[in-house]
Amino acid sequence: MTTDRLLALLGCLAGVAAAAASHAATITVTDAAKNPLATAMVVESAATPRKLDTSDNGYPAPGKVNAVDIDIARFTDAAGHASWPERQAVVSYRVRKPGYRDASVTAAAGQAALSVTLERETDPLKLAEALPSNVWLGALDLGDIQRKRHFQLQCGFCHQQGNAFLRRERSSAEWSDAIQRMVRYGSRLSTADQKALPDLLVAGWRTLREHPERLATPVPWSADLAGATITEWPIGDAMSQTHDQLLGTDGKVYVADNIQDRVYQIDPATHQVTVHKIPHRAGDVPGGLLSARLKEFPRHDSVSNAHSLAQSAKDGHIFFTPSAQQRLVEFDPQSGAFKLHDIGGGFYPHTIRIDAQDRVWFTLALSNQIAMFDRTTQRFTLHDLPTRGLREKMTVALIRPLFKLMSWGVPLANWLPVDRAATGTPLPYGIDITPDGSVWFSRLHTDEIGRLDPATGQIKMITTPFAGPRRLRSDGDGNLWVTAFPESAVARYEPKTGTFTRFDLPVLPKGSETPYALNVDKRRGIVWVNGNQSDALYALDIKSQTWRHVPLPRRGSFTRDIEIAEDGTVYTSTSNFPSWHTEGAQPTMIRVQFAGPVQ
Repeated sequence: MTTDRLLALLGCLAGVAAAAASHAATITVTDAAKNPLATAMVVESAATPRKLDTSDNGYPAPGKVNAVDIDIARFTDAAGHASWPERQAVVSYRVRKPGYRDASVTAAAGQAALSVTLERETDPLKLAEALPSNVWLGALDLGDIQRKRHFQLQCGFCHQQGNAFLRRERSSAEWSDAIQRMVRYGSRLSTADQKALPDLLVAGWRTLREHPERLATPVPWSADLAGATITEWPIGDAMSQTHDQLLGTDGKVYVADNIQDRVYQIDPATHQVTVHKIPHRAGDVPGGLLSARLKEFPRHDSVSNAHSLAQSAKDGHIFFTPSAQQRLVEFDPQSGAFKLHDIGGGFYPHTIRIDAQDRVWFTLALSNQIAMFDRTTQRFTLHDLPTRGLREKMTVALIRPLFKLMSWGVPLANWLPVDRAATGTPLPYGIDITPDGSVWFSRLHTDEIGRLDPATGQIKMITTPFAGPRRLRSDGDGNLWVTAFPESAVARYEPKTGTFTRFDLPVLPKGSETPYALNVDKRRGIVWVNGNQSDALYALDIKSQTWRHVPLPRRGSFTRDIEIAEDGTVYTSTSNFPSWHTEGAQPTMIRVQFAGPVQ
């Protein structure tokens, strides 16, 4: 399939049609010689954004509808032009193109045209500082490839490695403190690497800062980006962790704030945002069952740690996994009412899906189980997964008291050493339902995917020919698409033949990306992938096996979930932990649209 065909398949006519309206603001971008610059990213923002309600501990009051000011990013065409619908308000434009210095300009209300000149950046250090994190991570020398892969697996799932916050000068002691904090957050970095990495990180980042010429040139921006529109809605603040999101059947997008126990309901048509607060029970302690995790975080309001979302096709209710409780959260978006269901066992509810029988399935990451909630009987069934030996069996069985000891400050690493196989935490992670009703899941630390037969409870484990299978999704044919998190790749598994096919992401340097999740546009045969180290999304056309690269507007854009609308529109959200790593320290819900007819 050609790039033009892919562009058409990805199309969403409505978003771009607005740009052609008679009342439009057009910006022209040129270089110093007045030559037009194509593929410059231009972000239009309100010059003076409206102030948001912060009456509820810094956040909007629950149930109150708030209108927010959106940012709209577009890319210049061959003539250096990009256009927006007229807002009838003062707006600002930030213009960015790799190899050039950023520029900003303000337009008065009703101003129809303006121009911007970009100057080439000649300072090698500033050119390096503008590169995406994956370029720095790819060049980082940690001594050997296995340590590097382990580092990417265990130190890249909350935020980018290689962004401006991480590559600055630190002492070995500071790195050691940071690593211990990450271990409390859930990293299973091996004991040996916990000791070796501080000195290696000091030397590795210093070398790259002093020798920016060692950094690779990233993937160039494609000219067909001129058909893209990227819209951002601000949600939460620098103390949020907006985790997963769901495109509801009502057309609204729901985003879970993991460490503030809030759910953002965004209406993309009206730009209205409503916050719903997950209820706490009497006796719930800050941080929930993982209280040690957030004890040093500046501000949080979480006992649940809202994680993943799924919606019932039967009544539209949305179910959340609260990773810091032994519960399942049910939410009625029509009434705004919540209901808490006690699981009665298990630990760390994680990724969630709902099958055609309206049964709710989710992984229990730290107790090595798959859970099912039967909505008809209101009962839970827990399926134990196999362990890798006696030590792991004992650790899994004792996981809750072990975390309780950690919350009291007991240094378990001193007498429970961690190996690179993360023995003791096999970590069932992603989950999905194939068209035949089978439940498939991934186990991050065992390099396996598995199938659970809902009728019999029988479980079959399958070894993956790659490390770190994180999240997975089914396509329309029942094949599984899986992210190879530390290997910069995704893979297709065909249950009928038992074969894996690998697809490396189109990133430079090779192997420098850590794809967190993916989703399949079944109608168009496109797999969308989170490029959380490279400030991008990637789209693989399954039939032609060709890739598309979509840069996101903010540096430090760590994303970890994708939703796809019927018309091909794609939604994601910045999900950094901490959120202040994101450019502007503002988490956003992101919509990506393309020009062209709906297919």
